[in-house]
Amino acid sequence: MADLERRGPEPRGGRGRRLLKAVGFGLVFAVPVTALAFVVREKFLPVIEFDERVIVAATDITRDNPWLRTALIWWQEATQPRVLYVLATIVCIVVWRKYGLRSRALWAFVTMMVAWALQLALKEVVHRARPVVSDPVSHAPGYSFPSGHVANSAAIATVLVLLLWPVLSPAGRRWLVGGLSAVVVVTCLDRVFLGVHYPSDVLAGVLFGVGLATASYLGYLGWNPTGPDDTPPPEGRSGPETKGDS
Repeated sequence: MADLERRGPEPRGGRGRRLLKAVGFGLVFAVPVTALAFVVREKFLPVIEFDERVIVAATDITRDNPWLRTALIWWQEATQPRVLYVLATIVCIVVWRKYGLRSRALWAFVTMMVAWALQLALKEVVHRARPVVSDPVSHAPGYSFPSGHVANSAAIATVLVLLLWPVLSPAGRRWLVGGLSAVVVVTCLDRVFLGVHYPSDVLAGVLFGVGLATASYLGYLGWNPTGPDDTPPPEGRSGPETKGDS
C-alpha cells in the first residue's frame, strides 16, 4: 500500500478532474509562451525595440567590467543543461534509494527529460536568431527563443522543489525554494548581460520551465490520487524520516 499506484480507489470522476486541472494549468503557461513566440516571429516592433535596447545597455555594462564578464562566463558554463541534468538525476536516484519515493523520482526524471527535449523543439519552431551586438562579449550556437539555459534551469528547479518537498523540514523547504529561485534569476541575468539572449527569450524560458514542470506534477497527482482534495502520500508528513512509495 506504500506505492502511489497502489492507493485506494479514487472517487468517481476524481482522476478526470485532476488531469483536467493539469491540462488547464499547462495552458495558463502555454498561452503566454505561444504569444511571445508569435510576437518575436512576427517581429512586433515594440517588443523587438525593447529587447534591443536592453541588450545594448546590458552588454555595455558587462564590457566595462571585466570581472563581471568573467563571472558571467563561469556561470554560463556551470549552468550548462547537461551539468544541471546530471546533478538533478543524482538527486532523483538518492530520493528513490534513500527515501523510497520510487514513482515520485521517476516522475521527476521523466519530466526533466521531456522539458529538455521540448525546449529544443520550440527553438526549431520559432527559429529566432541570437542577438547581434557590436563588440560582443560572448557567443552561443543555435537559436535564441526560448533561452535553453533558463528553460532548463527553471524546469529543474521546479521539479526539484516538488520532488524534495515531502522529505524536507519547513526550514529546509524555504532554503530550497530560495536557493533554486536565485539560481534561475541569476541565470536569466547571465544570458542577457552576456548578450546571448533577449529579455523575451529568458521570460519565455521561465514560463516554459515552471509551467511544464507544474502541469506535469498536477498530472502525476491526478494519475495517483488518494482523495478529491488530497495530495499523494507522504505529502502530509514532512521530515527526512519520511518513507514513501518503494
